[in-house]
Amino acid sequence: MTTVVFSHPSSLDHITPPGHPERPDRIRAVEQALSHEDFNDLERREAPAADSKVFELAHPASHIAMLEERIPETGIVVIDADTSASPKSWDAVRHSVGAALEGVDCVFDGRADNVFSVMRPPGHHAEKTTAMGFCFVNTIAIAARYAQEKYGIERVAIIDWDVHHGNGTQDIFYEDDSVLFASTHQMPLYPGTGAKHETGIGNIFNAPLSEGDGSDAFKEAFTSKILPAVDNFAPELILISAGFDAHFKDPLAGIKLVEDDFDWATGKVMELAGKHCDNRLVSLLEGGYDLEGLADSAAAHVRRLKQG
Repeated sequence: MTTVVFSHPSSLDHITPPGHPERPDRIRAVEQALSHEDFNDLERREAPAADSKVFELAHPASHIAMLEERIPETGIVVIDADTSASPKSWDAVRHSVGAALEGVDCVFDGRADNVFSVMRPPGHHAEKTTAMGFCFVNTIAIAARYAQEKYGIERVAIIDWDVHHGNGTQDIFYEDDSVLFASTHQMPLYPGTGAKHETGIGNIFNAPLSEGDGSDAFKEAFTSKILPAVDNFAPELILISAGFDAHFKDPLAGIKLVEDDFDWATGKVMELAGKHCDNRLVSLLEGGYDLEGLADSAAAHVRRLKQG
């Protein structure tokens, strides 16, 4: 397998308030884990900056203009209760989206079988017209629409295993049956969405977990609901919202996964990518707030991506 990992220094320049869980050290922790000799064979590339015009694939132009105007020249401004911006935050957003789009290009033009983007801020909570949950724009939604527009594909599957439900992704694609959204997450927990009865037009598959659930419940949700839904959909591209905050060490939730669970899930998704997508799979970092749990889980994920 040829695996490309994207990163960019701008991810470290998006500054959040002291004590905020979504902090630059998250990127440092993952980068440190991927510096191990096990990962010497990875292809590493610097993420380009996307033109913010492309954000309109998933958001109204007026919303994007409002966000750009909110970026301060100095200090930190509050976008919502959990989301704040500093002077270089928009650069980080543009490079994060750029990594996702370049990742899509890589798997379609044969430069990679799969891609992992080590970028922040995350994106899956951003709804069509709402920045929230540490997220400004919905990176994975933009990537899905970009792939459809540029490569003419009809079906994209988005799998989200972040412990917090990807309400933004669900919001954007709730009535779009060309995109399947399948999620495991803890309920009840922020943002409060993700119930089983939220099914869109038959393209939304939520498999909520309960606080204290561990490997067995996670694997059951995957094997009984997530994987069959994706298999039946037969996507031409698979995207992963790869949050690692379902790890048992994470301070913001109560699911008890270990890094081997992320290895297992990655392998199962890769099997479907091999069956339906000519291996085309792009994974984007979302949550994960215990640095050790995040680093170990991301390393397990990337190790499986490159080994196949």
